[in-house]
Amino acid sequence: MGMRKAKRIHSVWFHVGACILGFFMIYPLLWLLASSFKSNTTMFTNTYSLIPVQWDISGNYGSGFEGVGGVPFLTFFWNSLLVTVVGTATCVVSSLFAAYALSRIRFRLSKFWFGCVMMTMMIPPQVMVVPQYIILKRMNLIDTETSLVLPWGFGTAFFIFLMVQFFRGIPRELDEAAEIDGCGKIGTLFRILIPIVKPAIVTSAIFAFYWIWQDFFQPLIFMSSTEKFTIPLALNMYLDPNSYNNYGGLFAMSVISLLPVILFFIIFQKQLVEGIATEGLKG
Repeated sequence: MGMRKAKRIHSVWFHVGACILGFFMIYPLLWLLASSFKSNTTMFTNTYSLIPVQWDISGNYGSGFEGVGGVPFLTFFWNSLLVTVVGTATCVVSSLFAAYALSRIRFRLSKFWFGCVMMTMMIPPQVMVVPQYIILKRMNLIDTETSLVLPWGFGTAFFIFLMVQFFRGIPRELDEAAEIDGCGKIGTLFRILIPIVKPAIVTSAIFAFYWIWQDFFQPLIFMSSTEKFTIPLALNMYLDPNSYNNYGGLFAMSVISLLPVILFFIIFQKQLVEGIATEGLKG
């Protein structure tokens, strides 16, 4: 009886501590949501409170959707969605083909090229912006959606590494059996290997979606037309130190901008956990 009581007490304290820690972790999101309901005049009178003193939901979300610079927020939302979907698809597909070639196809200096790809992980993204800008400028792609998609279209070293680890855990006998059945290398990839490495593909897609959606630096460098801005740039325009700061609209549209990322994560969270834990390599 004493041990059972001690286990129950330990369980209670564990769950209480977990709830407290969870609250502190989710508090910034709760504060953002609550702030989108507060009026601009009372937003900072009781900053830490999650209960609005004066509600102004329609005003905040209405002014937020009106946008800035004469451009409605839905235009920024569409720009971000277009760039993110296309960028994620091209990034994941390119990384998949690169990982397949480096892990399953025998060619000269394959290990050397894989090492070169891995070394690029140590290069900060900010260092790559200058050569990317020069190349895109010469191609007359600056201030276009293509300039935001193209840098992602050649894959990412982290995704290539993740998929290579999955591919290496798959027996090569599967490739040989597919060749005997008449499958080429592309057929083997799509019919045999992709279903097995699906957790790694989904994991890469989730990370790519999040990284591209919240990217502020590249759009800041490559874009100049307001109507082509993505959401991170647009949200920055809701604050003007020389005039009126629309904090209510800013917080309201920040909440809206979080919805695609949260929904994307909820839909594919199972595959994300499997991808990180490499559960797909038991065969």
